[in-house]
Amino acid sequence: MSTQTLAVYSRRLSLLAVLLLTLALSGCGINNIPGYDEQVKAAWGQVENQYQRRADLVPNLVETVKGFAAQEQQVLTEVVEARSRATAIQLDVSDLEDPRQLARFEQAQSQLGGALSRLMAVSERYPELRSSQNFLALQSQLEGTENRIAVARRDYIQAVERYNREIRTFPGRIWHSLLYSDLELRESFQATSPDAEQAPEVKF
Repeated sequence: MSTQTLAVYSRRLSLLAVLLLTLALSGCGINNIPGYDEQVKAAWGQVENQYQRRADLVPNLVETVKGFAAQEQQVLTEVVEARSRATAIQLDVSDLEDPRQLARFEQAQSQLGGALSRLMAVSERYPELRSSQNFLALQSQLEGTENRIAVARRDYIQAVERYNREIRTFPGRIWHSLLYSDLELRESFQATSPDAEQAPEVKF
């Protein structure tokens, strides 16, 4: 066998070894961590999207209630201020590693939810408001949004749990220490008040 043929054979053997090693590594979870990290980011994007959807409904809801119950100024002001605080806190994906930042975001969203609950309770005293088509449409949208928020939060919690478990257990822990040590554990949602697990009651 000539030297040239031996060199070609050696190159092919090396290429085959690299290919087999790549397949073996991909089969044992080397790509799980970045994949799960991307799922956490996507799930967080949905959480933010649904909270923004709720915030976008608030101005129309306040204006509709004001048209029928202008004397409820204190409750209306609370809702507007809570919305302002909730939309002022924007979390970057890197903030998901900081429990204090996530708690601030969660608390602001919880306060908006509470203010909306009080606004819904006020509406009970105004039959004309409860029969308004505009109000009924907003009610339906708000109910749907609260359901979407609950689903988005659940999906985010599950994505964080999967990602955190991967980097803390074998073999993910090895890949994390060797290749992905810059990726930190992610924070999940925690209840900030006894009733934080419940969506605002939207009843008219």
